[in-house]
Amino acid sequence: MTDKGRDAATSGYRHRDPVTDEALDWFLRLDEDRSPATLAAFDRWCSSDPARAQAFDELVRLHAMPALQRATLADADRLRAKASPAARTLRKHKALRSSGRWLAGLSIAAILLVSVLHPPSGLILRWRADYATATGERQTVTLPDGSVVLLDTASAIATDFRDGRRMVQVLAGEAFFDVRHDPDHPFVVDGHFAEVTVTGTAFSVRADDTEDQVVLERGSVEVRSRQGVGPTERLNPGQMVTANHSGITGKRPADMARTLAWRDGRIVFDDRPLREAVRDLGRYYDGSVILLGERIDIKTVSGNYRTDDPETAIRTLAVATGISMTRLPAGILILR
Repeated sequence: MTDKGRDAATSGYRHRDPVTDEALDWFLRLDEDRSPATLAAFDRWCSSDPARAQAFDELVRLHAMPALQRATLADADRLRAKASPAARTLRKHKALRSSGRWLAGLSIAAILLVSVLHPPSGLILRWRADYATATGERQTVTLPDGSVVLLDTASAIATDFRDGRRMVQVLAGEAFFDVRHDPDHPFVVDGHFAEVTVTGTAFSVRADDTEDQVVLERGSVEVRSRQGVGPTERLNPGQMVTANHSGITGKRPADMARTLAWRDGRIVFDDRPLREAVRDLGRYYDGSVILLGERIDIKTVSGNYRTDDPETAIRTLAVATGISMTRLPAGILILR
């Protein structure tokens, strides 16, 4: 058992089966701490004894009981209405464990840790954005100049159309632009690493913390590094580039059916590493996905999946590759 588990056991409830008690400890700990070190320790704990993994899976199965979920949600709603929700959650959780109602305590801890103790992800981003989509949502926006933008899941843009300017910044996610032709007023889109300039065309820009991806469907665009690294690239229809802190990659052919499938609510993989595929599907999943173990890094997947049911798609990938998937409270998925 971890030090945390020993402390909890001496202060309150302790299961008569040491393995179940350890599983209970990990169930709680993963809700509070999902750092790489903790996940590695959890993977070692599961792998060292099949009984441990079985006990953990049984804990998750019990948590999924409908009656328990209804009771948990009702109690969680009551606790949210009270002052100092963080302190009350911790006190309530300790009281439940000491009285033996440990499963209900796990449910409350999981729900409130996500919805009360942590602020909504992307809150600051939404303050900066003029338009934004929630996880799993797509939205079509008509800009002041008549250009149209389709935003993918969990995406955000900021706009500036003052004094004849036509400027858009992709703050997060992916956006497809159908730009109204106006040669006297270039349309400029900034990602994190790239700046795209056009007069009238249709293209997509995807921005994340590591790189921008620009895909051109029709017309032409010029892409330059916002860091001023390397030459400007001019794209022709069916081409793409990526940009990062090192500059712009060479332009190359784009698989349009795959890269722009999200516009139709699909996501396509062609011999894609499993870790990358799950990461892409995770953009559409309103929860957390945790990948454990070295086996995941050697698996590849192919297929065409709906983005409106990402959990089923992730489960399908897990089954197809022989990877187990466990669902924790608050929509946490663990693949190992």
